[in-house]
Amino acid sequence: MNSRNFLTELKRRNVYKVAVAYAVVSWLLIQIATQVFPFFEIPNWAVRLVVLLLILGFPVTLVLAWAFEITPEGIKRADEVAPEQSITRRTGRKLIGITVAIAVAGAGMFAAQFIRPRLMRASAPTPVALTAAAPIPEKSIAVLPFENLSDNKQNSYFADGVQDEILTDLAKVADLKVISRTSVMQYRKSAARNLREIGRQLGVAHVLEGSVQREGNKVRVNAQLIDARNDAHLWAHTYDRNLSDVFAIQSEIAETIAGQLQAELSPREKAAIAQAPTTDVVANDLYIRARLLDESSNDPGGEKSMLEAVTLAEEAVRRDPNFLLAYCLLCEIHLDLYWGGFDHTTARRDQAFAALQAAERIQPDNGEVHIQKAIYAYHGFRDYDTARAECEKARETLPNSSRVPFYLGVIDRRQARWDESLRNFDRAIELDPRFFPLVEEAAFTYGGLDRYEEAETLLKRAIALAPKDYFARTLLALYPFYERGDLGPLREQLDRFRAEGPEATSNAADAFIQYALARRDLKAAEEALTFVPETGLVNTTWNFLQPRGWFVGLVEKTLGDPEKARQAFSEARGIVAKTAQKQPNYAPAQSVLGLIDAGLGRKAEAIAEGKRACELLPLSKDSWEGPSYVSNLAIIYTWLGEKDSALAELAISTSHPAGIRYGELKLEPFWDSLRQDPRFQKIVASVPPHAASKPGAK
Repeated sequence: MNSRNFLTELKRRNVYKVAVAYAVVSWLLIQIATQVFPFFEIPNWAVRLVVLLLILGFPVTLVLAWAFEITPEGIKRADEVAPEQSITRRTGRKLIGITVAIAVAGAGMFAAQFIRPRLMRASAPTPVALTAAAPIPEKSIAVLPFENLSDNKQNSYFADGVQDEILTDLAKVADLKVISRTSVMQYRKSAARNLREIGRQLGVAHVLEGSVQREGNKVRVNAQLIDARNDAHLWAHTYDRNLSDVFAIQSEIAETIAGQLQAELSPREKAAIAQAPTTDVVANDLYIRARLLDESSNDPGGEKSMLEAVTLAEEAVRRDPNFLLAYCLLCEIHLDLYWGGFDHTTARRDQAFAALQAAERIQPDNGEVHIQKAIYAYHGFRDYDTARAECEKARETLPNSSRVPFYLGVIDRRQARWDESLRNFDRAIELDPRFFPLVEEAAFTYGGLDRYEEAETLLKRAIALAPKDYFARTLLALYPFYERGDLGPLREQLDRFRAEGPEATSNAADAFIQYALARRDLKAAEEALTFVPETGLVNTTWNFLQPRGWFVGLVEKTLGDPEKARQAFSEARGIVAKTAQKQPNYAPAQSVLGLIDAGLGRKAEAIAEGKRACELLPLSKDSWEGPSYVSNLAIIYTWLGEKDSALAELAISTSHPAGIRYGELKLEPFWDSLRQDPRFQKIVASVPPHAASKPGAK
């Protein structure tokens, strides 16, 4: 048979049409497999098997199309069918019709697959952190807590140290996405781990887990790398070494994992991974314990934990004077005590600087050193530009640190860079998706910009991480009040707190007072005062502990006995005045003292103190906290009968993001003496429910 006749025969026997039909059907089957198999959690190898079988079946199908023909009597060999009995033309037309139909169906699937993500992105009203999970990068990993197999349970700190150092080393690799430590620590219980679910929750393709057993001067570290998408074990190894080699083991594991994930390592990254944080195992244990204690808490008991953490960190650097990370932690704890208002003194700030200098002498270009320099500039002096520059330097060597975008986010909002702030919070949450304080702080930021829908979404996410957190649950119930003056959700949440018992009512005491005052309910206000601890309550906006006498004075002045109010304010003044005298440049102390003096009728002192707070943190220096001091000054003027000045300050506050909100203007009793003034009514009208015109709003 010559080539021309062969090609003619191929056409007559529909081999060409069978080839096209086979290709179209195969393409459609592959599309179905790639879309449907993951839904039923069928492993990826099954998809690859389908593709391979379809490829192998192609030549077989062509051979069968050549050798056989469909006839009315059934399938026969082609050379047994006489030309006048052949129905290949009809068969060919059917093949064309079937192929076109399948092609149209496949095109529809492809179009839906192609268009749907774009429609979702186009219509998405919220940032990345609030939408459905983004595609998971192949080079992504979470290092889960290592199990402590030692008989001595005190060695749990040692196991934490091994896991932490491996995570820290991997986080230095820019070609990887590495989830921050604070999001992985909740998966400590290895028996309950569902690796596929963990991978989904953290947005990673791989997880590293392992165990540590320390006996005398020997240590065994077992580690295994797992593909979280299909539970496939990709790598595992057991290290039996002397205790002194544990830091080398950590570096070896980190470099091996980077290689397994095919991450590109720069010479600088290789050198950083090879460098051990300390050579002293005991010092490392002390450091881990200190870091766990440093919760940067604003509650009245937080100071004790932080001071204990200082003692542990100081012992760590005494054991190893070159322990850079311990010096960095020591600097940060001192700054937490200073910024949080526990010890807002020059002496405390100087202690932070001394620790920072020690770290800088060891390795000035270290990323952790740059982070601490950023925090020192920000918390120590509110030097935002220097802090921002140091964060950018830290990012170069710590590409996976959630702390870098977090601090950039909080700095941005101080400088009214609202969009940049939200983007940085989104990035921080991407790297640390299950760290409750971070998600809560992001929600707090959205809420401060009147973006209540996004704020509520994030708060619900935060509450899912910490279901018993009182502040998050209270704030979620307060948003309808702030947005439209609706007290219903707050009442329901307070009822739940009341049912939970004394701990809940104590932690939400300020919300009980706010609700009672908004309702002008003296009985409810008196009950709320019984929830206020003797030590007082921390205002989370100012990081300032307000004495109990302030709340008693506020309730009595607004709804009760003026003489009782005077007694309570006098008691509170004695406490706050000492703080203001000790820390004369501390805006929260000046502002609260001004409010108390206004309650006592000390007109000159109250106005001077209220103005002083605004001068210490003017709106030009702090767009986030500054409006609250303007609002306090408006209250001071209102209580003192200075209506014109009160309205002027109120207009400034309400025109600024993070200022007084609609529900507060409508219902809180501070403004009762102004309500009939047309100027006040105009201010209320300028802050309608869902104030979308504010900067940073949708």
